[in-house]
Amino acid sequence: MKRVLVITYYWPPSGGSGVQRWVKFAKYLPSMGWQPVIYTPENPELTSVDKTLAAEIPPEAEIVKTKILEPYGIYRKLMGKGSSTDLKALTDANASKDEVNPIHGGKMSFKDRLSLYIRGNFFIPDPRILWVKPSVSFLKRYLKKHPVDAIITTGPPQSMHLIGLGLSRATGIPWLADFRDPWTKMFYFKHLGLNERSEKKHHELEKSVLDGATRVISVSPLVRDEFREMTSTPVELITNGFDEEDFRGDVPQDNFFTLTHTGLFASDGNPETLWKVLADKCRADKEFRHFLRIRLVGKTDKEIISSICSAGLEDNLEDMGYCSHEAAVREQRSASVLILPLRKEPEYRAVLPGKLFEYLASRRPVLGIGQTDGAMAGIIRDTGSGVVYDWDEEKKIKAWIDFCWEEYQEGELRDNTAPISSYTRKNLTRKLVELLEEVTSEKNNDKI
Repeated sequence: MKRVLVITYYWPPSGGSGVQRWVKFAKYLPSMGWQPVIYTPENPELTSVDKTLAAEIPPEAEIVKTKILEPYGIYRKLMGKGSSTDLKALTDANASKDEVNPIHGGKMSFKDRLSLYIRGNFFIPDPRILWVKPSVSFLKRYLKKHPVDAIITTGPPQSMHLIGLGLSRATGIPWLADFRDPWTKMFYFKHLGLNERSEKKHHELEKSVLDGATRVISVSPLVRDEFREMTSTPVELITNGFDEEDFRGDVPQDNFFTLTHTGLFASDGNPETLWKVLADKCRADKEFRHFLRIRLVGKTDKEIISSICSAGLEDNLEDMGYCSHEAAVREQRSASVLILPLRKEPEYRAVLPGKLFEYLASRRPVLGIGQTDGAMAGIIRDTGSGVVYDWDEEKKIKAWIDFCWEEYQEGELRDNTAPISSYTRKNLTRKLVELLEEVTSEKNNDKI
């Protein structure tokens, strides 16, 4: 069996979409002839915990850990705990998906602004940079005794790619750089308060990774196209997806008309028009008010909760907080409508939220709100799984809610039957294996 070294900051017991992506790849790689060797920190900062994901790790996987030095403890001693935001969130590149990101345009305290300045200008590309040199040194020694056929790095945090860059240069082993998010084109990049020198450094590091990798992987077609304009390195598309095994069996439906959102729900994606539509319908229709449930499963910004309550929908709200992946899937499958608002950032048109693919697998109607010309809208249209409207398209949002409510009343809220097999984790792993076989074959041909 061939071996692939996967360098990732996020691994169980950490939760979130970034963890799920590589746990699922690791799950299916052995059956396709590849043993995953996972290199991850022994003592990472956990933004969320999901112990159920550990059961997905195959017995063939080899887990290698070393300690990481991170600056959060020092920060808390210097700044205290009273700051409205935390350096961990501000410096956590994965916060865009796995936790509520505090960069949302609200008023920021002096401590918050100082945190942003520190994050942007002292830790480039992120505070995990302190793990790069020790990891390259450790892995060079490790690989002499435990060789692998290929290396994969997954970011954010983008520092993981710098480990891959150093290791590939030192060993000549083929290296795939997996970008779950863009780097300098990510929506929060412009909020980091970078000075000219720091911004230049980010772009230089990004370019060195893109040019130094054997292959670059993107999870979104629009990000793939952006990367292709920046480098001559082949850039491939492997989206996130869903695991068919997570969606087996029946899930009982409750008696309510439930609008469900799972995962991170950040304030800069607050669908205020939707809350207005629901509130107006509640006032006009007592039956609708009685049966409506707004179920939030995951980390939700307090401004979202406040907005729902201000609309007069507090009695219809069920905030379940962070749940395991297993519980989130169950809630997706029992929903009447799945809501998927994007962030109100121009760059977000390129983003494909990981939850989108599990929404597709749940076979429930999807109401997307955000950039109607973006990557998410394209997949929802192509699969016929729902609709996508702009944030302010009140009439269209109202018409869709009315349509779904009528189907619910008639007991005809139908499952989506669109073909979505290309997004299964198993088929996506096959694409990854094709890439691995390709780069290792090229390496062997170079030796001849």
